[in-house]
Amino acid sequence: MLGSFSVGKTSLVKRFIEGIFSEKYLTTLGVKVDKKMVHLDDESVKLMLWDIEGKDKFTTLKKSYLRGSSGLIMVVDGTRSASLEVALQVYQDISDEFGELPHMLVINKLDLVKEWKIDMQVIDELGQTGWDIIRTSAKTGESVEDMFCALTRKMLSQSM
Repeated sequence: MLGSFSVGKTSLVKRFIEGIFSEKYLTTLGVKVDKKMVHLDDESVKLMLWDIEGKDKFTTLKKSYLRGSSGLIMVVDGTRSASLEVALQVYQDISDEFGELPHMLVINKLDLVKEWKIDMQVIDELGQTGWDIIRTSAKTGESVEDMFCALTRKMLSQSM
């Protein structure tokens, strides 16, 4: 889970792992690791979820957290257009260092869609270039499970 500060990375993981949402904002320092078994078709997969601290112009992404990664979820806050730029730059930095990994772009805070500030034309263009894009709400739980399952399927198909 990668992206800017306060986009909902920790809330998405908490919703997926524990099925709960908290309005209280807690900044992730460093990395928090969780695990969960996902059952897809006839296969069980243990996901190790690394919730990595948010990135901004004052922080440097610790690439050591990414060694051995099987997939990436780039999280964007739909209400903050700058969070899309951060996510795309972080992804580019990771790709330059580690090569292409299964990835997806997650636009979070679907419960606040009327307040979204991101340019949907840019999102559509990213979709046309091959990005898998999903809209989620950590608050309501909408599409959270779908997001993790979709990335798991991508990782499994690329490992064969």
